[in-house]
Amino acid sequence: MFEELPPIHKVFVQERLPTSLPLHVTANVISDGVYWKRCCEQRWDICDLTDYGHSWKRMFFERHMENIIELFIPDETEPKTVLEMVPLCRNYVKRLDISQLLPPIKEPGKEEQEYGSKLASDSEYEGPSMDHFDFNILLKKLTQLEELHLVYRVKHCGMNFEWKMFEMTDRDCESLATALVSCKSLKLLRLHQSHIGDKKCRLLVKNLLDHPSLTELDFSHNMIGDKGARAIGKLLARNKLETLNMCDNDIRCPGAKAIAHALSENSSLLSLNLRLNGVRDEGGQAIGKALLNNKTLLRLHLGANRVTGPTAVALSKVLVENNTLKSINLSCNHLGVDGGIALREAMSQNTSVTECDIRLTEIDEQSVSFINKVVWTHQRQARGRETK
Repeated sequence: MFEELPPIHKVFVQERLPTSLPLHVTANVISDGVYWKRCCEQRWDICDLTDYGHSWKRMFFERHMENIIELFIPDETEPKTVLEMVPLCRNYVKRLDISQLLPPIKEPGKEEQEYGSKLASDSEYEGPSMDHFDFNILLKKLTQLEELHLVYRVKHCGMNFEWKMFEMTDRDCESLATALVSCKSLKLLRLHQSHIGDKKCRLLVKNLLDHPSLTELDFSHNMIGDKGARAIGKLLARNKLETLNMCDNDIRCPGAKAIAHALSENSSLLSLNLRLNGVRDEGGQAIGKALLNNKTLLRLHLGANRVTGPTAVALSKVLVENNTLKSINLSCNHLGVDGGIALREAMSQNTSVTECDIRLTEIDEQSVSFINKVVWTHQRQARGRETK
């Protein structure tokens, strides 16, 4: 009868209903409002609606589902504890931020049999059915899911620390790759700090090539090298990505060239972050050459990539000819005096850049001062246009 009540009576009921009522009773009956606010504030100390579309109901069900997944122990927790929640929350869960994934519990004596015992045959001990939570059972059922943030790690391992607690296994990768194909509504995938190398990156990308809605991909803080970067290049050529973050990986010259080749023909990417890799001048120059053809990229981050003067010269040509680029970051590279002069001369002709980070680049103070003044002028002009 709840939906038949007048608004004033609905509020009266929501203010007094006990928050301990079973979710299968309240989930699809009580609309967003005071009741779900009470549920959230009773359960969590900090309740910021900013990331939840200013919806208390969405906050409750997203955080509730995250909690179930983060405490899921393979072969210990029953999958039905997750699946029973799907009919109750699938209309409200748009974002999942999973900050840990627990591995199976090892039984005493089994570890030696699995890893070190030469007397036991492989068939005597069958390992766990999964290494971490299997997203195959869930993602295809969450038809409103738009963002998925994952970290394969254990937050509080204490004295039980092992490096394998902080990585995605091959079996995890195969499972997640298949699950991503079935999640047609996904727009953002963030998979970081999970020890992902080239092989896993290529498998994930293979399953994302024809994804209908993905626009943002974040593989930062992993171990992806040139082979993985080549796969990323293929993704840029086929998908409509708008944001790509490959910060803190192991991408060198060949990988940067592959990304640059795709960038020269791409017409959708708006932001590219390659900070903390090792693209060097060969890779940096390739990206500069690509940007002479690309007219859509707005933000480029090449900080801490061991690039020097030749890359600065290549990018200075971009700053003269490309009036699309708004932000460029070259910090923590050895650009030198000559590189600074090239950038200074280019910025004197540029009309679009409103952010230019050249800290710790060994550029002379005169060039730094001039570039900063030009950037500040562009910022004021941009604010003036926005005001009008």
